[in-house]
Amino acid sequence: MKIKNILFFIIIISSCDMSSDLSIGGNISGDVQFNSESSSTGIGGSMARFTIKGEYLYTVDSDNLKTFDIKERKNPEIKSEVSLGWGVETIFPYGENLFIGAQSGMHIYSLENKEEPLWLSTYEHLTSCDPVVVQDDFAFVTLRGGTECFGFNNQLDIVDVSNLKDPKLFKTYDMINPHGLGIDGNCLFISEGDYGLKMFDITNLEDIKLTKHFEDLSSLDVIPYQGILMVIGGDGFHQYSYDCENTDISYISTIPIERL
Repeated sequence: MKIKNILFFIIIISSCDMSSDLSIGGNISGDVQFNSESSSTGIGGSMARFTIKGEYLYTVDSDNLKTFDIKERKNPEIKSEVSLGWGVETIFPYGENLFIGAQSGMHIYSLENKEEPLWLSTYEHLTSCDPVVVQDDFAFVTLRGGTECFGFNNQLDIVDVSNLKDPKLFKTYDMINPHGLGIDGNCLFISEGDYGLKMFDITNLEDIKLTKHFEDLSSLDVIPYQGILMVIGGDGFHQYSYDCENTDISYISTIPIERL
């Protein structure tokens, strides 16, 4: 089985929008992240507020990006703190960059200097909650309305980030109430909160196709990893197996979790 060599732990932290951060770390076979990048660390969901790249830990709160040197695990040292403005929610590493989701837009920071991330650009959008994941030259951003998000839009924005200093909107798709999301090759998974879990075929970004919708599942965030989809929902932690080539997905198991 593909996950038999994965030793992981789950950290679930209540965030400002009352959803959940999801991060998985530990001894992961092949040392890869959920977006299939090489990493010496673990894997994280799109709604996480922290990430590790090599010997550095990057965290965001509602206003700031902080960098910690964690070479000495028992004595981490803060190296820098950058003000990001207001409404910062999520952080996602891809390549040598950080993509930071905020209620006003998506910030892109370079990790050329790992101790002091450098601002490259900001993709601005209407005020809303906005987790982000990245693959190749495109960022996938879900915008969610509602009381805690101060907005009314519920959509998926696909953003062209081939020029990191000038991100541009590529395509927008309507959603119901999108939360976290995950991507693996031509598979895109979107958590629709109380409205279920969706799987899309994104072979053609101009016309993505909905291939599966689990309407009876509450889902907040997802991690696709080597054919296994890990889903955090309001009632627990779920696992599904998926096959992007055949656009197939099937249920494996659930670990019930009581809400704190």
